[in-house]
Amino acid sequence: MPVVTKITTQKKNAERYNVFLDYGKGEEYAFSVDEYVLTTFTIRKGQNLTDDEIAEIQYEDHVKKAHNLALNYLSYRMRSIKEVQQYLQTKEMGDDAIRRAIEKLLEYRYLNDLEFAKAYVRTHMRTNSKGPGLLKQELIEKGITGPDIEESLLEYDEELQFENALELIEKTRKKSQKQSEKMMKQKAKTTLLTKGFDLALITKALHEVSLEKDEDEQWEALKKQGEKAHRRYRKYDDFQYRQKMKTHLYQKGFPLEQIHKLLDHLAEQND
Repeated sequence: MPVVTKITTQKKNAERYNVFLDYGKGEEYAFSVDEYVLTTFTIRKGQNLTDDEIAEIQYEDHVKKAHNLALNYLSYRMRSIKEVQQYLQTKEMGDDAIRRAIEKLLEYRYLNDLEFAKAYVRTHMRTNSKGPGLLKQELIEKGITGPDIEESLLEYDEELQFENALELIEKTRKKSQKQSEKMMKQKAKTTLLTKGFDLALITKALHEVSLEKDEDEQWEALKKQGEKAHRRYRKYDDFQYRQKMKTHLYQKGFPLEQIHKLLDHLAEQND
C-alpha cells in the first residue's frame, strides 16, 4: 500500500497541491489535487492510501475542477444551465462531474434559469430591439423551458414592444430612401417579422409611421434604381431593354405609369 511521502504547493497555482507517494521503490509524483479536496480527505504525510482511495480522491478533484471552471465561466455574466453544461463539455469534463458541479451551483444559486431568462429579456429588449418571438427562440436554444420563458417575457410589456417596432421602422426608412414606397414598407414589415414582433403589433406600428413618399421622393427613388438598371441592360436591343427595365423596376415596387415615364426620360437623355 503506497504511503504519502511529500505534499507541495504548485508554483503556478497556490490552491493546488502535488502529492508524492512511495510504492516501495522510492518517492515519486502521483497526482495533484485542489486544496478543498486535500482538506476534505485530510491527506497528510505518512498516510497510507489504497488504490480505491486514490481513485476516489482523483474523482472528487475532477468534480472540483468542473465546479471551478463553471464558476469562472459564470464570473463574466449570467448563464443558463445548458450553457454551463456545454462549456464544461468543451473542457472535456465527464458527464457525472458536470452533473455534480451543476447540482452544487444550483444549490448555492449561482445558476437559476428563470432569473437568467428574465435578465436576458431585459437586456435584449432594450439594447437590440428584439421582439418577443425572437427572444423566445433564443431562450429555447439556451435550454430554457416553457414556463420560465413565458414568465420572463412578461418583463417585455407591449408599450416597449411598440416603441422598439417604431424605432426599427424609422431605421428602415432612413436606409431605404432609394427604394420605392412599396419596397420600403415591405422591408420594414420583413425586418419586424425577422426580429420576432407579432403581426398585429407590426400592422399597428406601420400605421403609426408614415412611409409614404411624395411625388418628388418617389421619382428620385425611381431614377436611382432606373439608372442602375440602365447600366445593366443597355447592351440589349430596344425591345429587350424596355422589357427587362419594366420587369426589374416593377419588381422593385414602382408603378408601371411611373416606369413608362422614366423610360421615356432615359430615352430622351440618350438620344
